[in-house]
Amino acid sequence: MSAKREGFAVNRAGLPADFPTQAHSPRFWEELGRAVATFGFLEEVLGKAIFSFTATRSYPEDEIEAAYEKWLPTLEQALSDALGSLIVSYGKAVKAHGAATITNIDDLLADLRAASKLRNVLCHGSWRMPDAQGKSVPLFLNREKEVFETPIDEAYLRQVRQHVVELICAVIDTVTRIGWQFPGSSGPGLAILR
Repeated sequence: MSAKREGFAVNRAGLPADFPTQAHSPRFWEELGRAVATFGFLEEVLGKAIFSFTATRSYPEDEIEAAYEKWLPTLEQALSDALGSLIVSYGKAVKAHGAATITNIDDLLADLRAASKLRNVLCHGSWRMPDAQGKSVPLFLNREKEVFETPIDEAYLRQVRQHVVELICAVIDTVTRIGWQFPGSSGPGLAILR
């Protein structure tokens, strides 16, 4: 017979202020938040690009009714899908559009997929104590059982954010370069909806 063990509870009053984020600087958390918010904007832009390419695609007369039936569910998915699924839908929409002029779509899609993997780390990782240089390796294991091992600091997060801004601009360009105004903007081009 085993001895009775005494139970314990976390001393909540003894936790450091801002637990469990107390070890990183406020600037680190700001940079992380800005990076995550930029990925959120990328998702919005992809949804609008999907709308743009599906709304302006030409269909043979006998396919219009079926295309219209599929369009609302496509748009609903563009509003609710996660980044990885949005990238797939965006790629399909661009490739199915007859007037799309982007020649490096596969490169852009590969860059978007790579960024999506990092987004998952930033959003879902558990942040470990920073080292003396302020770098932290988040605890993150993806579905392929790969462990993320890159130390991240404020400069890394700013660089990620700038890269995602470039991806956002590249996605917008795929719409505007064929003469359409990007939805929700007041930029040049023909408005898709009035």
